[in-house]
Amino acid sequence: MEHNIKKRSSFSGGIGFVLAAAGSAVGLGNLWRFPYLAAQYGGGIFILVYIILALTFGFALMSTEIAIGRKTKQSPGLAYKTLHKKFGFLGYLAALVPIIILPYYCVIGGWVVKYMVTFVSGQGLSAAEDTFFPTFIGDTGSPLIYYAIFLGFTAIIILLGVNKGIEKISKFLMPLLLLLSVVIVIYVFTLPNAAEGIKYYLLPDFSKFSVMTVCAAMGQMFFSMSLAMGIMITYGSYSRNDVNLTKSVNQIEIFDTIVALLSGFMVVPAVYIFSGEAGTKASGAGLMFVTLPKVFEQMNGGVFIGALFFVLVFLAALTSSISVMEAIVSSFMDRFKLSRTKSSVICLIICVAMGIPSSLGNGIWSHIKLLGMDFLTFFDYLSNSLLMPFVALCTTILVGWIVGPDVVTDEITKNGEKMGRKKLYRIMVRYVAPILLVIILISYSLAQFGIITM
Repeated sequence: MEHNIKKRSSFSGGIGFVLAAAGSAVGLGNLWRFPYLAAQYGGGIFILVYIILALTFGFALMSTEIAIGRKTKQSPGLAYKTLHKKFGFLGYLAALVPIIILPYYCVIGGWVVKYMVTFVSGQGLSAAEDTFFPTFIGDTGSPLIYYAIFLGFTAIIILLGVNKGIEKISKFLMPLLLLLSVVIVIYVFTLPNAAEGIKYYLLPDFSKFSVMTVCAAMGQMFFSMSLAMGIMITYGSYSRNDVNLTKSVNQIEIFDTIVALLSGFMVVPAVYIFSGEAGTKASGAGLMFVTLPKVFEQMNGGVFIGALFFVLVFLAALTSSISVMEAIVSSFMDRFKLSRTKSSVICLIICVAMGIPSSLGNGIWSHIKLLGMDFLTFFDYLSNSLLMPFVALCTTILVGWIVGPDVVTDEITKNGEKMGRKKLYRIMVRYVAPILLVIILISYSLAQFGIITM
């Protein structure tokens, strides 16, 4: 292991690590999933539950993964085995998650590129037509072209490496992403009747609070923070030993939560003003690619704001896809002793092989179903609803009960830094987090098959 540690790339310091990890956390989940969930589950009460979970559940899981990465200086495929030989299988599962996610994530990233190009070129009004989105994703060639463009951007940055690629682009994109978010939010605040939309977004509706509110907030926080994908372990392995991990985790949590809240401010009040409460209920692709273009059409200067918005979404999607691809490439490099270039090429081949069905599943292959789902939905269900909660559950069992929480807390405090929530961490990783993860695993599986409604 010493040989690998000496050769391993690393971030130049704490800022580079935090911005890269925050870039992974801030993605499509923040910009199109958080707003509709907040609207659906009572606005302020959902936000309150989300913040509490991020500071407890999210803190415990993120601290665990980053500490495992820095302690072992390995990607997920070998990190778990280094901690405990019998948990080596977990490394393979953790490495499998990003392999499943990256292809369909890049397909959706291609959709974002299409809308960004449409709005930036001044053709944004055409995107508001009812037939625009279904016609586009149902086509054969166009979605594949935009998919290839988005995947190409991601691959180029990965090929440049940790310092010249991931860290450098993150230091540029993350402040730009935050700036664009603030600009759009300020514009939304100036819209007529904006106060009503903000009120709808922020004020808690306690009548809508339920166990499903907690489940939805847990799921959003879980996916938003890039947990159980091998990403935080990979980035932790690139972190220098003198980086304050507690401070870094806090900063990543704060950045991710701020962008999520700003996303809600960008989307929910505007949709509420122009489309009413019914418009806020649109979920996923329906909200971003169908409802929002209609909202931009009705705004003064909507084409310009729409262009800014989809540039913002593109940047967020790109920073996340970079982290997912790096988790795969890093695993290949560590496991098979391959160069970055060879690992990236293998990753691209896998991504193309799985991405094409994910794209064509909305068009000429729409008749092919896996457990009643199209390819993209199936891959999303397999990774997000099954593998990720299972990997996280096994991780809490490993750290909480097999090797002991001291493995993580000692790694975090080995340079004399304090871990302010140390007692909370022990309780979360041993008792609370496993229970919450079982709830996520069950509820999301039941929701996927329509047994319950999320």
